[in-house]
Amino acid sequence: MRAYGFKSNGGPEVLEEIQVPTPAPGPGQVLIEVAYAGVNFAEVQHRRGEFGEPDGPGGYDVPGLEVSGTVAALGTGATGPAVGEEVAAYLPAFGGYAEFAVADAEFVRPASGLPLAHAAGVPCVYPTAYGVLTDAGRLREGESVLIHAAAGGVGSAAARIARALGAAHVFGTVGSPGKTELATALGYDALFPREGSADAVRETTAGHGVDLVLDPVGGPVRRASLDVLAPFGRVVVYGDLGLHQDWTADAWDLWKNNRSIAGYNIGDVARRSPATIGEHLSRALSLLASGALPYAPPTVIPWTEVAETHRLFEAGATSGKTVLDIAGHAERSPA
Repeated sequence: MRAYGFKSNGGPEVLEEIQVPTPAPGPGQVLIEVAYAGVNFAEVQHRRGEFGEPDGPGGYDVPGLEVSGTVAALGTGATGPAVGEEVAAYLPAFGGYAEFAVADAEFVRPASGLPLAHAAGVPCVYPTAYGVLTDAGRLREGESVLIHAAAGGVGSAAARIARALGAAHVFGTVGSPGKTELATALGYDALFPREGSADAVRETTAGHGVDLVLDPVGGPVRRASLDVLAPFGRVVVYGDLGLHQDWTADAWDLWKNNRSIAGYNIGDVARRSPATIGEHLSRALSLLASGALPYAPPTVIPWTEVAETHRLFEAGATSGKTVLDIAGHAERSPA
């Protein structure tokens, strides 16, 4: 089968079209004929070597954490989806940039009538958004939320979910001032340029601050996030887009100022509580298909342009969700 992978870590140019054996589903697994594959920043990190050197078949690793498509075969004991059913799946071990992918049945759910191009952007992004808001963030109705990297896949999903969960105010920060124009479309009360956002948040909230901050950026942004928390506010850490050195919080500062820091990592949840991922995925697909949860169409890109797509991700030049058209359904266009 065709796939895009890399044999050495490096820039987007290391991605190449390759031929690899079509995988066979093992016990409890599902083989999916892939229609679309979501693109996530973790796949950029995978390619760059932040998760180790490639060690897949033939020395190649194939990125891709989420896909949509049709069930092609079931492994022994796999329950849930049926052969021929349209599904979406989370792939914690990667492998989505390919014509076929294998997923554990726990991470595969019916697309529920959602267009497959839309469904491909759900399995990693939406469980992460639910996880940072509810599992780690303990969001309660009437609270306020600040979302860094607000125009990205997780950020834009979290904005909509936060509103659906009853958040009173949803604010965001973006790396590019031009993206502040997306505020209304993404469901935010306001978007601020990330540089100097702490002052803007304090001014907007009349000095009260926010109850929950979602931070995938790290470094100075993470430290400044503590300073905009309302009493008993929480910062949830779920990434390090800025590649900053490790930062250590002061327990005395947390204690004296009634602040908390929590962490969320979907890979760890997948290993130790896989049912949680499946539950969040089912919930998201159902609500999106019914219209109860608003959804902006993803940007659909031919998978032959995967290297350029990675370049755009590294440059922070994307917004919303981007998916690769693996099956060749359409030219570059919104879904």
